[in-house]
Amino acid sequence: MTIRKAAPTAEETIKYQMPTFTLHGNLVYFSAFKKHIGFYPPVTGYVKLKKKLSRYEGTKGSLKFPLDEPIPYDLISKIVEFRVKENLSKAESRQKKN
Repeated sequence: MTIRKAAPTAEETIKYQMPTFTLHGNLVYFSAFKKHIGFYPPVTGYVKLKKKLSRYEGTKGSLKFPLDEPIPYDLISKIVEFRVKENLSKAESRQKKN
C-alpha cells in the first residue's frame, strides 16, 4: 500500500521472481529473506536521504530492512516518489530524442 500510494499509476508485476512496480521501466522491487526485506534497485542521486539510506545499505546499492525493526514506511515512500520522478524524467528525455 505504501508503494501504491506513492506511485498510483505504477503497474504491479513479477520480475526477477520478485514483486515489482513499473512505470516507464522498473520502479522498485522487493523480496523477503530470513532476516530482512531486500529493496531494489539501487537508489542513487538522492542526496537528502543519503544519511538515512546508509543505515540500510546492502550489497550493490540495495537496501536491507531488518525484520526485527519497524519497517521505515516514510523512507520507502520518499524513495518511491524519487524513483517516479527519475523514471518520468528519463522517459521524457527518450521521447525528446525520438
